[in-house]
Amino acid sequence: MKIIKAKDYDDMSRKAANIISAQIIMKPSCVLGLATGSTPIGTYARLVEQYQQGDLDFSGVTTVNLDEYKGLNRENDQSYYYFMNDNLFSKVNIDLKKTFLPDGMEPDAKKACEDYNRVIAATGGVDLQLLGLGHNGHIGFNEPGEVFEAETHCVDLTESTIAANKRFFASEEEVPRQAYTMGIKTIMQAKKILLVVSGADKASIVKEAFYGAITPRVQASVLQLHKDVIIVADEAALSEVCL
Repeated sequence: MKIIKAKDYDDMSRKAANIISAQIIMKPSCVLGLATGSTPIGTYARLVEQYQQGDLDFSGVTTVNLDEYKGLNRENDQSYYYFMNDNLFSKVNIDLKKTFLPDGMEPDAKKACEDYNRVIAATGGVDLQLLGLGHNGHIGFNEPGEVFEAETHCVDLTESTIAANKRFFASEEEVPRQAYTMGIKTIMQAKKILLVVSGADKASIVKEAFYGAITPRVQASVLQLHKDVIIVADEAALSEVCL
């Protein structure tokens, strides 16, 4: 595990984008695992800038996203497809037919998860998986629990996750209570993992996840076992650890 300290959020975003752009340049047909949430927005903005400057070509890239809310269609401005389209897909030359997320409108959870497992398998494997870090240690929507879930599954979101996401909705009641998410086994099968984290409010979970015990109660702790993990974090997020 390699930890790269960034000065602030902008520096974190720049450093993370450079790692992703290097992957695209080295392998134009790469498979990127993508994440949503507030933390990677700056990283996507930097990638768009590099594309606009003529330094990146997304035409051969395939993407698979970590998760999607259950019950939100793609046109809903809080769906993760909408997020990805708004922050990246619509601003670069990616082939939308090669961008994949779980089907949030599939009511049959078993079918939705099996379908997405097949999609991921058909890509041939994720070359680089981008992750954020939840306040409770979740990655994707793999919430604290008794086990590490293997593949795509339907999760009941915890109250802390609902509370963290309610700022994006008109009211807390509108926040979906379930989501489809990649499992830990799928995430860990990525050849390289890049985790971005920012802010003093994440400092304690950074310490617990990456310097504490490996436990499903802190799902991100399993990343300690991966052979190629890069964490790009700003000074505030790293304030409780010694580097």
